[in-house]
Amino acid sequence: MPSRIAVARELADILKVLAHPDRVRMVEELRSGELDVSTLAERLQLAQARVSQHLTLLRSHRLVGDRRLGRQHFYHLTQPELAQWIVSGLDFVEGRPSGVDSDDISAARKLWGA
Repeated sequence: MPSRIAVARELADILKVLAHPDRVRMVEELRSGELDVSTLAERLQLAQARVSQHLTLLRSHRLVGDRRLGRQHFYHLTQPELAQWIVSGLDFVEGRPSGVDSDDISAARKLWGA
């Protein structure tokens, strides 16, 4: 029984970290490989400071890793399967009465490479 509790806590921690739309979008942007903060900010239309804050949280929970090249930081998913896991979650969004239009879900699938 204690092992199930530990696993449930770890999964809950991951879900808490991902419980922000910007961070979900970042995971999806990092699906195809590493990106620097500027590129992520541009693609997501967010301020670089905001992107950096989100990436710091994702890195502290070991969901992303980074490398430095001069003054630039490049980020990548430590487990690329995470992006596919999120895409799989679109089936749950589609199946519930959430008010999200099916065209929006289709567009997300196309954009996220699903």
